[in-house]
Amino acid sequence: MTIETKLDELSELYAQRDLSALDKQKLIDAILTDEIKAKIAEVEVEFSGKAESVNEKISLLESEVKELVKQSGASVKGQFLHAVFTKGRVTWDSKSLDGYVKAHPELAEFRKEGEPSVSLRKI
Repeated sequence: MTIETKLDELSELYAQRDLSALDKQKLIDAILTDEIKAKIAEVEVEFSGKAESVNEKISLLESEVKELVKQSGASVKGQFLHAVFTKGRVTWDSKSLDGYVKAHPELAEFRKEGEPSVSLRKI
């Protein structure tokens, strides 16, 4: 079986999963009366404002904590959360360095190449 065939099969399985979730939601919606749906909508409206307010506070505090941890240069543990500090990645201009290594082949022994990776994306 080719990779393309496997990708198509995987896509079909994704579609089956999505269709099953839609069918489930249709059955749930069929059970709910108009009165219950209206009450659910009222609850959603009531809590949406509360959620937005809390999410805004969370976003601001997350930004503040991240900035403070960056400034400290060290990870910090709270009682329930751990802000993990990671140094900035060092990158090099590989194209230029590969050209430089041609002129200085002794540098090639210091070159390391990681394993390739694959991510799946919907088209």
